[in-house]
Amino acid sequence: MAQETEVVAKAQRRRFTAAEKLRVLREADCCTRPGEVSALLRREGLYSSHLATWRAARSRGELAGLAPRRRGPQAKPVDPRDKKLVEQAREITRLQARLERAEGLIAVQKKVAQILGIPLANDENV
Repeated sequence: MAQETEVVAKAQRRRFTAAEKLRVLREADCCTRPGEVSALLRREGLYSSHLATWRAARSRGELAGLAPRRRGPQAKPVDPRDKKLVEQAREITRLQARLERAEGLIAVQKKVAQILGIPLANDENV
């Protein structure tokens, strides 16, 4: 009853879920006769260091530590106030650009009126 083992091109690290780890720990705790733990480890394909690490984590109460953790930086929740501030800043810059264009057009109109000698209705600073 020989098992065929498939050799893959690139080995992948085995990952154990919290349920699998707890199941193996429960089975290991039930082992009372000599050699039962080593038979369990061989059957599961584990090392004794796995049991030691998982038992330590269980004794510290790190049940969440037994679950696989996502790697990388954690996503920060987006504050709706921050989103609104960004939108308002974008609107301010858009309106400032529009104001500058309008002031430029008004200045050109004043100069054209001055050159052509057309009096302006609101002639304060010509």
